[in-house]
Amino acid sequence: MTDKDETKNSESTELNNDASINGYDADNLQILKGLEAVRLRPAMYIGDTTSRGLHHLFSEVVDNSIDEHLAGCCTKIDVILSADNTVTVVDNGSGIPTDIHSEAGVSGVEVAMTMLHAGGKFGGEHYKVSGGLHGVGVSAVNALSEWLEVRVKRGGKMYYQKYCRGIPCSPLEVIGDADTTGTSVTYLADSEIFEEIQYHPSIFIDRLRELAFLNKGLIIAFTNEQADDESERQRVFCYQNGIAEFVEQMNRNKDPLHAVVYFGGERDDTSIEVALQYNESFQENIRTYANNIHTHEGGTHLSGFKTALTRVINHYARKSGALKEKDPNLSGDDVREGLGAIISVKIKHPQFEGQTKTKLGNSELEGIVNSIMGEKFGEFLEEHPTAARRIVDKALTAHRAREAARKAADMVKRQSALENASLPGKLADCIERDPLKSELFLVEGQSAGGNAKLGRDRRTQAILPLRGKILNVEKARMDRALENEEIKSLVAALGTGIIHSSMDNSDDDGAELDFEADTPSDGKKNGNGNGNGNGNSNGATFDKSKLRYDRVIIMTDADVDGSHIRTLLLTFFYRYMKPLVDDGHIYIAMPPFYRIKAGKDKIFYAKDDSERDEILRSIGVKKDVMVTRFKGLGEMDAKDLADTTMNVEMRRIQQVKVEDAIDADDMFTVLLGDKVEPRKAFIEAHAKEVKNLDWHA
Repeated sequence: MTDKDETKNSESTELNNDASINGYDADNLQILKGLEAVRLRPAMYIGDTTSRGLHHLFSEVVDNSIDEHLAGCCTKIDVILSADNTVTVVDNGSGIPTDIHSEAGVSGVEVAMTMLHAGGKFGGEHYKVSGGLHGVGVSAVNALSEWLEVRVKRGGKMYYQKYCRGIPCSPLEVIGDADTTGTSVTYLADSEIFEEIQYHPSIFIDRLRELAFLNKGLIIAFTNEQADDESERQRVFCYQNGIAEFVEQMNRNKDPLHAVVYFGGERDDTSIEVALQYNESFQENIRTYANNIHTHEGGTHLSGFKTALTRVINHYARKSGALKEKDPNLSGDDVREGLGAIISVKIKHPQFEGQTKTKLGNSELEGIVNSIMGEKFGEFLEEHPTAARRIVDKALTAHRAREAARKAADMVKRQSALENASLPGKLADCIERDPLKSELFLVEGQSAGGNAKLGRDRRTQAILPLRGKILNVEKARMDRALENEEIKSLVAALGTGIIHSSMDNSDDDGAELDFEADTPSDGKKNGNGNGNGNGNSNGATFDKSKLRYDRVIIMTDADVDGSHIRTLLLTFFYRYMKPLVDDGHIYIAMPPFYRIKAGKDKIFYAKDDSERDEILRSIGVKKDVMVTRFKGLGEMDAKDLADTTMNVEMRRIQQVKVEDAIDADDMFTVLLGDKVEPRKAFIEAHAKEVKNLDWHA
């Protein structure tokens, strides 16, 4: 034996002797094959296994068809939600390659359907732009489906293959001839993976309509075979003017100041589209996209847009004389008040943060968007002086109002709202100081507030009675909102401060307000002007970490007035504290209509007439049964209130969720905005749907 062999044997012996320490050795390392990893950890690939993850599956399949359109190969996409809960996506693209892959030894279809990080988007020239660059999209759908069928039209043939939980049930085979090209995918989501297989057609419609806006001229048809109404079974989306029509829809109920401004440009394999329009409202609504993916958290394309917008408007305002030499520059918040905008970029190598792709990080994109936006928007202002003047006037008015709001905020900071005896609703705080263990009830009226204080668990439950209806912030700027006593006490109790902008991205120089902070906060932490959360350079910051209560529960009467108060509060939260809504901190209490007392010790509560009748049938109508109808929270004693709306074991509360920000923004505008016509049309269209005017859960 040579010295080399002895050394090798010695090393091998040492490795074997060291193989097991505390029962942990190489055999404990699990090797997952194929799509096992997706089934074992589905949330890593689709976010979660709730309704959100379920609907994400269809988005992954549709995105592949959209990529075919971006490659110039697809003009129509059909999406079908069948009665048996299967989902089908059909496109007339080039079709998945069916020949044998030289390395994998299986067809291109099987490679795409069963192998992670495999696909045609990592190299080559077919897909110059794509959103799905992680290579786990359709293969993840396959892994999380009870079964999936794929049909491919290519080379004059129709190919077919079926998979069962990600594993091929049969080889790819020719089942007929085809005179066109394209791909069809049909799948049944796996009940072993998802908590519930229940689809919401509105989610399909919102996403498909959005994709049609972002891809001008593309025809997208949605067929809902689960719809009872024949008129709701099919929707077809196609917009020849693309995102310009998107902005028109966003602003259709908001009194636009000018026609939609649309421009685009290309630099370094990157194309940019921007559409914007100002309106009379006080909120901004900016949505950003990268390769058709909605980047909820913005990123470098948003940062470049904001910087250019602020710079160009300030330059024009000074050049036109609207801003004098000694006047300070308009801030980012000033120039974005009442702005509706869509920013869509198509980039060859996008850098998304995580598989959910909520933020774009390409550093070079900030400068490209800044440059194109600055050039094109500057030209628009010069060529359209009437519209330019309206935009500048809007920003100047916003600036004056913001300065008034800042003074009001300074006054509130000097005199703590919680110590101000003149406040209409005095906070009855809880003992617990850990926000995650405490909750705040916003209670309508002093009488109900008193009962709530008596019925609460003072260890974890705080009570803030509100007198009457708070200000409708949909019709008022921030300065008026800060003068409202109910709003001041509410904001001070929560501790977070407020955001003027409806966007929760920071900007270059915008100003936001915090009732608690004594000094301005600097949110510019990443060097690209996008900051962290809502940071800015010259104002305090909305800080969710200062939230004193994990749950904020709106508790109003179950009648028309109560519904109005609840809507006003929701509008306030959506416009001024939207992160609390987005993160699920806002709830609605659902007090009962009836108390049913049977005998001496049996008490039942019913939320509506049908539940009351059901309870009466179950206990039998006897002489000693007494039914009490509550006209409001004030008529409920402390025990009733505690048992039905405050006791965590017995109460009914409903979490407020916003599935689609566009629809939510539009609905608040319709119901609480200045224009009467849209509200009247909405009431006329939906009046027949009202079944209980006092309470509709």
